[in-house]
Amino acid sequence: MRYPRTFSHIGLSVPDLDKAVKFYKEVMGWYIVMEPSEVKEDDSAIGIMCKDVFGTGWGQFRIAHLATGDGIGIEMFEFNNNETPENNFEFWKTGIFHYAVQDPEVEKLVEKIVAHGGKQRMPIREYYPGEKPYRMVYCEDPFGNLVEIYSHSYELTYSQGDY
Repeated sequence: MRYPRTFSHIGLSVPDLDKAVKFYKEVMGWYIVMEPSEVKEDDSAIGIMCKDVFGTGWGQFRIAHLATGDGIGIEMFEFNNNETPENNFEFWKTGIFHYAVQDPEVEKLVEKIVAHGGKQRMPIREYYPGEKPYRMVYCEDPFGNLVEIYSHSYELTYSQGDY
């Protein structure tokens, strides 16, 4: 049977978990599902699962879980050997290079991101100038993760509908 899967969560690596949780709670309004906690490389269920994913030798890391207004999970990791890349926007390389959120007040969210240490990477642009009120912009959080902001839903933005 073919059917579209729903999106569950995304994992973000950050250099300071406490600051990241505070930023996303205050700026995006996401709520905490699981407070920051420590995961150790041991024989516990989570330790074994993480060894399956990361291999051995990672020692420990911190993790927190947040959720968006529509129930999408945001899993944040703070690894001991965290490195900030020289260029966090290598869009030509395979992998996830941004995530997107929707807010009808794009300008206000951009202002809030910048006021809390993030960056606006481009001017706010219209998808269909003079035709439809759809706007978008790329920003980044204070930790270098790129976020795209849409004024309208993904489906409306790319569909050929009337609105």
